[in-house]
Amino acid sequence: MKNSPIRTPLLSTEPMPFTSERYATGSQHSDSDNVRPPIGFWRFGWRSASGEKSVLFDQRAVAVNAGLLCCLSLVCVIYLSLGSVPVAPLAVLQVLLGNADSMTAFVVQELRLPRLAAACATGAAFALAGILMQTLARNRLATPGIIGIDNGATAFAVASVVGLGVSIAPPAMALAGATTAAVLTFGLSAGSGTQGYRFIIAGIGVGAVFGAVTQLMLARVAIDTANAAYPWTVGSLNARPAGAVQLLGVGLALGLAAALALARSLTLLRFKDATARGLGVNVRRRRLEVLLLSVALTGLAVAVAGPVGMVGLIGPEIARSLSSSRSVPIMAATLAGALVMVLADLAGRTLLAPIELPVGIVTSVVGGPWLLWILMRPQRSFT
Repeated sequence: MKNSPIRTPLLSTEPMPFTSERYATGSQHSDSDNVRPPIGFWRFGWRSASGEKSVLFDQRAVAVNAGLLCCLSLVCVIYLSLGSVPVAPLAVLQVLLGNADSMTAFVVQELRLPRLAAACATGAAFALAGILMQTLARNRLATPGIIGIDNGATAFAVASVVGLGVSIAPPAMALAGATTAAVLTFGLSAGSGTQGYRFIIAGIGVGAVFGAVTQLMLARVAIDTANAAYPWTVGSLNARPAGAVQLLGVGLALGLAAALALARSLTLLRFKDATARGLGVNVRRRRLEVLLLSVALTGLAVAVAGPVGMVGLIGPEIARSLSSSRSVPIMAATLAGALVMVLADLAGRTLLAPIELPVGIVTSVVGGPWLLWILMRPQRSFT
């Protein structure tokens, strides 16, 4: 009888033999060291006490974020340079480094830098809230400004300014107003959730009611009181409450960290609920978390600059047009929103100088045609 050849089983529990290929240098290497990342990604791996770990970085996302950050830095220098008292860009850099004369330092640090910080923070918060709400509703029109959250926060903030028996600070009132508007919008959507145009229409109706309430409050108070509350109706960086920018900065940092922690869930929420659940996402819990985060960011931003709603529409659109569709461009949208807000406020300060246009009017002039373009162009699927 002939000897039959010995066949190696496809799956074996026997230990792998010692080979020179596996231990070329005499020290043990991990199998994951030879794992190639997917196309378009960088992979960084390391070893820790709990085992081997690795992180994937989207090459396009890194490039887009770096490009937006460079553009924002350049625009910030230009913002600090232009004004009724021009300052050379080199002098601006010297002020930031602490090597400038007192007059230039006063103009840059005391007059323009706080307003620049407010513009960056509010623009980033509006855009971050916008992309969170758009992802939640799977609709590019579902920004906090369009579905009434901005107007709700504005109405409550104006109520605190005109003194209708309320002594709470505008940031706290704006948060209460944004929460109230969100609850009403969900209630009026009659159980349809955040998907579909019924949610959008309900939000538009809630926003219209809060806008009318705001105008009614302004019409029933003295002209000086109405002028003090006027910036909250159009969006302006002139009347910033004390401490509101610092509170927004803290809220934005925490909100951005929370959004990045929810990045994987946000990517999966763009699919159908059954698909997201099958991939391990607690859909109801994640939606509640995203909604609360969006409402908090909107309320804090409105407390600083008023309802500058179009930033929440333009910023995410810029980020999506530059980024890939593999994930939700959270960081890109945040940077794009800050860039749009700084450019809009710069245009409002300088185009018709010495007349200054509120930043909300500038963004509305730009955002109106942008909204029409979004409605007329073929919609890009969220999945």
